[in-house]
Amino acid sequence: MSDTPPHIGFVSLGCPKNLVDSERILSRLRAEGYELSATYEGADLVVVNTCGFIDAAVEESLDAIGEALQENGRVIVTGCLGVDEVRIREAHPQVLSVTGPHAYEAVMEAVHAQLPAPHDPFTSLLPPEGIKLTPRHFAYLKISEGCNHSCSFCIIPDLRGPLVSRPTGEVMQEAERLVESGVRELLVVSQDTSAYGVDLKYRPDFWQGRPVQTRIRELAAALGELPAWIRLHYVYPYPHVDDLIPLMAEGLILPYLDMPLQHGNQRVLQSMKRPAATEKVLSRIAHWRIQCPELTLRSTFIVGFPGETETEFEELLDFLREAQLDRVGCFAYSPVEGAQANVLPDAVPDEVREERRARFMQVQTEISRQRLQAKIGSEAIVLVDEVKEKQVVARSSADAPEIDGRVFIPGAWELEPGDFVRVRITGATAHDLQAEPLEADED
Repeated sequence: MSDTPPHIGFVSLGCPKNLVDSERILSRLRAEGYELSATYEGADLVVVNTCGFIDAAVEESLDAIGEALQENGRVIVTGCLGVDEVRIREAHPQVLSVTGPHAYEAVMEAVHAQLPAPHDPFTSLLPPEGIKLTPRHFAYLKISEGCNHSCSFCIIPDLRGPLVSRPTGEVMQEAERLVESGVRELLVVSQDTSAYGVDLKYRPDFWQGRPVQTRIRELAAALGELPAWIRLHYVYPYPHVDDLIPLMAEGLILPYLDMPLQHGNQRVLQSMKRPAATEKVLSRIAHWRIQCPELTLRSTFIVGFPGETETEFEELLDFLREAQLDRVGCFAYSPVEGAQANVLPDAVPDEVREERRARFMQVQTEISRQRLQAKIGSEAIVLVDEVKEKQVVARSSADAPEIDGRVFIPGAWELEPGDFVRVRITGATAHDLQAEPLEADED
């Protein structure tokens, strides 16, 4: 065998859950002595971790596979699109292997078949936190796989299977390793974070010698004991989510809820097979804000769903105005191959979908502008993401990386990514804030 270890190229597509899968595969590769290549030319083969959630993601994945084949020639495919091996091989028959999502062992077997491992795995070859694809100061913490919902627009259960929760002790040990390595913010992700532990009947696991129930409130409370920001994503509005708000008010976890609501009209929500009690949601939001005035609410919505009338869309806009959500994403409905919604009657024309999305975002942009303007003059703790020559880019507790706004601090400051800084808000746009530092705290 050559003294030069094999080099693996890696392309990671899709959501943060997929990014965590990529990190785990890369950690296994490095543990077995494989080197990683940042270029196609320097790689002995390339692994492409695909996304298959919507048609645009499928096309992006197929294009990425094609590019890797053209530039390198030896390609292993994994990820959500991997469940449709026939489609992949019809487009790219030259691929060496195809596996589905979170199929770590199968990916390693495929790599071994092409490039035998340089040596037996030794975890000491890796930092305790493994290989991370995020900046050093924040990391995604995946607490479960799969989903038990059957939303009519979604095929995630078909791609990733039913809910499988990780034991609390295992999650907490990973979180501890990440924080010990310098991570300042943990972003808790899964397909359905608030359902965590349902499959395990919330049975207790052990962390630091004490029992901790496998339930999102107990997990969040335990994570809150670590010296890092804890941010919750993909939290469905189940009744027990109310129990998380006191943890936010106490400062144990960030006052931030990413809650995919999808629509504001009851009939459309029922057609989507989503929770449909919009009045209860509005009432709960009002109560949460009384309990925790600093609470930031993020959500995503779909417009132009099959059968959505103009009246129902206007009702969604009314819901948006009343809810006064802080951070919102909106998608024009896109058919997904295999989704139940594809057979629903009264499809909304493409141009109407896009027109509604634009109107929706116009309303939300003004809501966001007003809410951010109200912050001018207040103080906040921000986490530094990037230090430039004449500007520092940071985020507040209201801002998740890559999807929310940023806090810009003009001037040259002796700061590093991962530093916490107290600032005064001096300006605002529709999505971002401007601030000046009051003090720096690197502890």
